[in-house]
Amino acid sequence: MTITRRELLAGAGLAIGAAALGALRPGGARAATARRIALTMDDPQHQATPLLEPAERDAKIRAALRAAKVQAALFVTGKRVDDRAGRRLLKAWDADGHLLGNHTYSHRNLNSDDITANWFTADIARGEAVVADRKQFRRLFRYPYLKEGETAAKRDAVRAFLDERGYRVGHVTVDASDWYVDQRLRARLDADPHAALDGYRDFYLAHIDDRMAYYDGLAVELLGVSPPHTLLIHHSLLNALFLGDLIAHLRGRGWSVIDAGEAFADPLYARRPATLPAGESLIWALAKETGRFEARLRYPGEDAPYEAPAMDERGL
Repeated sequence: MTITRRELLAGAGLAIGAAALGALRPGGARAATARRIALTMDDPQHQATPLLEPAERDAKIRAALRAAKVQAALFVTGKRVDDRAGRRLLKAWDADGHLLGNHTYSHRNLNSDDITANWFTADIARGEAVVADRKQFRRLFRYPYLKEGETAAKRDAVRAFLDERGYRVGHVTVDASDWYVDQRLRARLDADPHAALDGYRDFYLAHIDDRMAYYDGLAVELLGVSPPHTLLIHHSLLNALFLGDLIAHLRGRGWSVIDAGEAFADPLYARRPATLPAGESLIWALAKETGRFEARLRYPGEDAPYEAPAMDERGL
């Protein structure tokens, strides 16, 4: 059955460091088999997209979280919200009680040859200045592209800076390519503003299913238990339309959608894999560190070329 644009828009409507993590909500005792996941969202922004105005798009994302009674973590790239509209956006997320973390100011890839550790740490400090005055700011840092340095010297210099600054890394355990699905959806709407979008929703949910099965399966083999996961998604038109569907889908699959603060409080998130190049999903990196999972670890962990053939085949 094809979903109409009116139905899509209606359906879409349906808070960390030792002391710095004091506002985290403690988790209760659970069976070892419990499957838990928190939502973490990168790159809030107010650029124009088809279908929804920026403020409406952001409101729908927050409304979906509010309706589901979920506390997310929003990782802020300073340059995308360093203006009046951006400050309004951060104020709204802060008021809603979601954790706010640092994602640098410029969103540059630390593994790039032209990016030095000194430049990158200065960019972390610049990003912090944009969001640090918010009540829900936590010293949680997420590396752009999940890249943590291609050399030991660069990796360790940035880690030392984060330690000095009182940060913990806002690791991802379940990585995904929702950003690419969003890119394709927006391109379709640019070409045809009346295009049916149910296929993008269905592909998105199936993609998240696939990536969760992969990373959770790897985690269980590696750790002996399914940990409290963190899912990486983005502040996008895709999630303005389908975040409510995603949360309902996760719960329907037996996942408990927990607050981000609860997940990040787990000792797992203090782990520092000694891999090079450093980064990717924390589960991916821990598996890589063992040397026992090489046949199951592609590099990079997630990227557009992995999803393009299936989307092409479906005409998306």
